Amino acid sequence: MAFFSIVIPLYNKENFIENTIKSILDQTFGDFEIIVINDGSTDKSEEIVLGFNDDRIQYFKKENEGVSATRNLGITKASANYIAFLDADDYWYPEFLETMHHYCNLLPDQNIFTAAIEIETSKNIFPAQYSIEKTGNFEFVNYFKASIKESVLLTSSTIFNKKVFDEVGVFDTQIKSGQDTDLWIRIGLIFPILFVWKVLVRYTHDENSLSKNAALMDSKLNFAKFSEQEKTNADLKYFLDLNRFSLAIKSKILNDTVLFDTYYQAIDLNKIGFKKRFLLTLPSFALKGLIALKLKLAQSGLGSSVFK
Repeated sequence: MAFFSIVIPLYNKENFIENTIKSILDQTFGDFEIIVINDGSTDKSEEIVLGFNDDRIQYFKKENEGVSATRNLGITKASANYIAFLDADDYWYPEFLETMHHYCNLLPDQNIFTAAIEIETSKNIFPAQYSIEKTGNFEFVNYFKASIKESVLLTSSTIFNKKVFDEVGVFDTQIKSGQDTDLWIRIGLIFPILFVWKVLVRYTHDENSLSKNAALMDSKLNFAKFSEQEKTNADLKYFLDLNRFSLAIKSKILNDTVLFDTYYQAIDLNKIGFKKRFLLTLPSFALKGLIALKLKLAQSGLGSSVFK
């Protein structure tokens, strides 16, 4: 049995998947299995995967169901106790698995391990900015406090003990946008996170994500499922309000007043700060201009988002 099971959900990534798989095969730690699940790709992704000759690679093909169902299928096919996901356009540096193996052995009672990332845009590559105070090579962090800026958990940067999914469940297939955040919240309510400061993962920034998310607003994460927990968990409440703020902004841009009111009314306005309260009062056209500015800043790695 391999030490790590690596699940790659694949959908129309012919321009990226070769480098993604190579970044795994080039790891300094080699005790792993790769589970590639083709979620109904219509490009040359399959041809590229089948071109690899390595018996650690398992390839499965199914009809298109979305990334959550694809990752969940990967979990069921994983034989290792530790599961990693690598999106088909992301990239690991060679020491990723070796570093994670070290901490898995050093701290066998720990269940969630993650590493710092760098972000690649069409114009630049820059390290992510975290709301974590650095005290050493790694930190034990509360997910909600550690994710005020960049989420400390990313599917491509995190190692999960398989029993985590037995306790909190898997990706919610009913959520089409925000399914990762939903799982991270469920994990954060139970498990502390071990965060490694060394940048070991490159994440490819999708510059169309705002428009894609806008099209999926009706199937966004419903924070109401955490309504009882946030009454007694201040860190969760603040984290959810930052996400509600972001969704309220997007709702206003779409001129969806009902959805805007739903998110707006649930926010503790006294806690999110003057700048965000001001942004919530702006008309749609002004917010669209700020979104365009946000994208330019993101491409250059300048500043943190004002929309979270």
